[in-house]
Amino acid sequence: MISKQANRLLVEQVGHELAAHQNYMGIALFFERQSLKGWAKFFRDQAVEEAEHAAKIMAFLMDNEVEFSIPAVAGATTTYASARAAVEAALASELRVTKQFDELAAAAQKAGDHRSIQFLQWFIEEQVEEERTMRTLLDLIDSGINLFQAQEQLTSIE
Repeated sequence: MISKQANRLLVEQVGHELAAHQNYMGIALFFERQSLKGWAKFFRDQAVEEAEHAAKIMAFLMDNEVEFSIPAVAGATTTYASARAAVEAALASELRVTKQFDELAAAAQKAGDHRSIQFLQWFIEEQVEEERTMRTLLDLIDSGINLFQAQEQLTSIE
């Protein structure tokens, strides 16, 4: 059985993952408006991945017979000052999610909730990749390369 604290935080995390989905869709639309189709696709793919994370958490909760409601999710902006600002927002989001998973893991560990601890390991490893990806995108933007030319390199990032 998962601990009450992990239960509560996991349900909240479903909302956080769905909010990240929304945010990435907003970033994708920002790039789409600039005819940067490759960048838009990259962030749409990221959005799908975040929705899959939410689904994975919901499946874990269901497998552990936890009843819950899906948290409400606010809208997301589609306007950024620049490509760099959009990617900075994505990195900031990933850093928040990392902190949320760290708090979740600490709560599960404190409660001796081994099921949740084991489940959370995948997400903790995933966050390392997510942060690295966003930092790589910032490096790409900061390199001065034309964003249209940079689209060719997006498939090799991740």
